[in-house]
Amino acid sequence: MHKRSLIAFAALCAAASFAHAEAPPASGLSYNIGAVTDYRYRGLSQSARKPALQGGIDYAGAGGWYAGAWASTIRWIKDSSIPAGPQAKGPVEIDLYGGYKGTIGHDLSYDVGALQYWYVGNTLKDVTTQNANTFEVYGALTYKLFTAKYSHSLTDLFGAPGSKGSGYLDLSASIDLGDGYSLTPHAGWQRIKGFGTYMDYSLTGTKDLGYGLSASVAVVGSNWKDHFGAPFMLPGSGTKDLGRANLVAGIKVTF
Repeated sequence: MHKRSLIAFAALCAAASFAHAEAPPASGLSYNIGAVTDYRYRGLSQSARKPALQGGIDYAGAGGWYAGAWASTIRWIKDSSIPAGPQAKGPVEIDLYGGYKGTIGHDLSYDVGALQYWYVGNTLKDVTTQNANTFEVYGALTYKLFTAKYSHSLTDLFGAPGSKGSGYLDLSASIDLGDGYSLTPHAGWQRIKGFGTYMDYSLTGTKDLGYGLSASVAVVGSNWKDHFGAPFMLPGSGTKDLGRANLVAGIKVTF
């Protein structure tokens, strides 16, 4: 895999689970806006380990259908550029998604849908010849506290050439600790077709502060360095290892 294309892919795949698009409400519209100290997706930083602003809108129909959009500021496209070469632009990620949720019996539920990662006005193709925009389909099963979700790319994955058909397995649990506290452990495996598979992990604690306001703290990281033999760094972010374990804090209001 070309080094610049690998950079384009790896910088995008990073996440604390609370930082990304959420499940829609039981019915109707909801909105959320917030900020995190580092936008992580699939274990790797999208914001050069700097703060990011985020927000979204969700619609859920009574029959189980849902749709939504979620956005975040990012730095990975800009930071993918070599300082002495052409400079890529693309400061915003917008995720457009929709699907269907239902139940099987009393304790088992499912969720199937599709997700378009859209980097508005990005010029990554001018620098790496690859398109950053990515389309995935997904399916998830939840049994009581536990969820298993698989996402499959129908396009090349975040600018990695020949990576169409890559997959991501996400295992998580949602633990209610009482008094508005919850804990979410997560482990994920990203298979990059033609390159390899790495693991990411997170442990997120969330506190419901009332009036739609919540705060969260997470430990998020990946085994990128151990698996591939070198830390993940981008030209524009200097010597920062964007895949190492880090503490991520966030605050969000939903209305």
